[in-house]
Amino acid sequence: MVRDKEQTRQRLIEAVGTALSEHGFQGLGVNAVARVAGVDKVLIYRYFGGLAELLEAYGESQGFWPSREEVLGRKVAVIKALPKAERVEAVLLGLLDALRQRPQTIEVLAWEAVQQSPLTAMLAERREAWSRQILAELFDDAGPEDRPLLTLASLLVAGFQYLLIRARRGSVYGGIALDSEAGWAEVRDAIRRACRAGCN
Repeated sequence: MVRDKEQTRQRLIEAVGTALSEHGFQGLGVNAVARVAGVDKVLIYRYFGGLAELLEAYGESQGFWPSREEVLGRKVAVIKALPKAERVEAVLLGLLDALRQRPQTIEVLAWEAVQQSPLTAMLAERREAWSRQILAELFDDAGPEDRPLLTLASLLVAGFQYLLIRARRGSVYGGIALDSEAGWAEVRDAIRRACRAGCN
C-alpha cells in the first residue's frame, strides 16, 4: 500500500512536467495534472494538500532540476581542489549535459520566458537556491576579484539554456548545429574556452 502511494505521488509529480510542457502555465490545474497522471484529482489533495504543494514537490524533484550529484559527477572535495575557472567549467558542463536529458524542463524554461506567475517565480527560486548551494560549497573561497568569472558563468548558463530552448524548434543557431552532437561539442568547447579566458 505504501509502495502504491509513493508510485502515485511520483506519477503526479511527473505529470506536472508533462502538463506544463504541453499546455504551459495557464493550462496547468488540478484537472489537467490528474488527467495526465491517469488518477482521480482527489489524490492530489490527499497526497499533497493541493496544487501549490504538488508544484512545490515538482520544483524540488530531480525530474525538473538535476541534483548536485548528477551535475558534478565527482566528489565535491575533488572539484573544490581545482582552480576556480576549472570548477566553473565542471559545473557548467555538468549542468548542460543534465539539462539536455530533460526536455520537459526545457519546455518549462521556454514557457517561463513568456509567462510570469507565482509558479514561474517559485521554480526560478528553486534554481536560484540550487545555485546558492553550489556557490556555498564550491566557491566559498571566492573574493571580489572572482566576481567577473562568476558573472561570466551566469551569462554562459543563460546562453546555453537559450540554445536548448531554440533546439526544440530549430536545428541551427548562429551556425551551430543544435540537432547534432558535433554542434553541442562546439558549445562545450566554447564553454571551456570562455571559462579559461575568464580567469585571465
